Amino acid sequence: MGCCNWRCGLITGAVFGALVAILGGVLIPVGDILIESVVETEAVIEPGTTAYDNWAAAGVVVYRQFWFFDVQNPIEVLNYGTSPVVIERGPYTYKTRYLPKDNIMFNPNMTVSFVLPLGAIFEPSMSAGSEEDKITSLNLAVAFHGLLETLIRMSNSSLFQRRTVKELLWGYHDPLLKSTLGLFAPYNGTFDGPYNVFTGKDDISKVGIIDRWKGEKKEKKTFHVAVFFSDASAFAPGLDKKKPLYFFSSDICRSVSASYERSYSLKDIEVYRYGLLPSTLASPIDNPDNRCFCRNFKTTKNCTMAGVLDLSSCQEGRPIYMSLPHFLHGSPSLLTDVLGLSPNEEHHSTYLDVEPNTGFTLKFAKRIQVNMMYGPSDKITVLKKVKDYTIFPLVWMNETAELDDQTADLFKEELVSRMEMLDIIQWVLLGTGTGIFVLCLVSYVVSRSNNSPKFQKWLQLPC
Repeated sequence: MGCCNWRCGLITGAVFGALVAILGGVLIPVGDILIESVVETEAVIEPGTTAYDNWAAAGVVVYRQFWFFDVQNPIEVLNYGTSPVVIERGPYTYKTRYLPKDNIMFNPNMTVSFVLPLGAIFEPSMSAGSEEDKITSLNLAVAFHGLLETLIRMSNSSLFQRRTVKELLWGYHDPLLKSTLGLFAPYNGTFDGPYNVFTGKDDISKVGIIDRWKGEKKEKKTFHVAVFFSDASAFAPGLDKKKPLYFFSSDICRSVSASYERSYSLKDIEVYRYGLLPSTLASPIDNPDNRCFCRNFKTTKNCTMAGVLDLSSCQEGRPIYMSLPHFLHGSPSLLTDVLGLSPNEEHHSTYLDVEPNTGFTLKFAKRIQVNMMYGPSDKITVLKKVKDYTIFPLVWMNETAELDDQTADLFKEELVSRMEMLDIIQWVLLGTGTGIFVLCLVSYVVSRSNNSPKFQKWLQLPC
């Protein structure tokens, strides 16, 4: 009777262990579904969700660091047509994108419209000098080739000028054009947009995707706003390493794509790092999508030049060219036309660090360089010695942000810790259940073997 009860107990234990193991196994897909459901609910851009609270507010402060290219030989360039020699000056750091979104309005087509107020506050503690530091740089007015020689002479203008950091960035009164000129003028008190982005309420895969920018609808491409909660929308949850991410930058009036590079831990949170695809700034011959950014056959060597995009159509006709800092990934001629540049992948590349489950970008660095073109002219004295068309680097900037420790702790508490706890529970149940099942099953088999006639006879044999 005792043996029977013992065996029944082992059978019951084996069944219990099997059930526990099955529960642990079932929890793995069920738990993933539950987590995915919660993440998708909180990722929708609508009042009351985690995504909306971070999206609508100013959030983490974004900084823009500027490095200027200071010309060392302006006289030689003017008199003998030699190549400009530059040295890098900076960084000069400003706090930007610190204002919350404005004019937020939800639309019937599951989009939300808004504008991004723009402002810049100088941060002396993060800068290499003051806003009053002077830089010798290209004269923005003379770079416009349609100007008359008489105007240049009357205003005593030259190919190069010496201006303060503040003037070059945010504007100064130009005696030649009798108007305000500046690389980013006007900026303070203006806004970017309006934007229309999908909320993701009807389709979470569309969350943050731009429907319209400044009233223009994008039909041919999939666009994302340059991502960070204080800047714009997040990517759709559940990233696939094999698929590139698309995001939009209003600074260059276009979208770009980034591919997965590696995974690493950012403040104990696993993130995927995405970098710009090599084709982003390729010549139109190698990347036909860039053909619209090649408008001048002389300056781009019949559109064979890599590394620069002509943004004149997006910058009110100004001869602005965008590149990566120090012409990273650009044609070799860019580094011989202007001397003193040293492209470096680590310091000059653009990247996004994205948490894969939520699609939230937790850190980013957007690095771009602003260039202008000048070339030879028989009519303008200051350009007569110039031998060839030159794409001249004015300034490069690093727009960067990273979640702070408090936000990281909150993120880990609300999401990561719960996912880890559920994962632990799943594997503990699976492991414990399997262990109990195997132990009881083995014990039962041994018990049955111990009570067999052969086993009992073997025990009675003399030593």
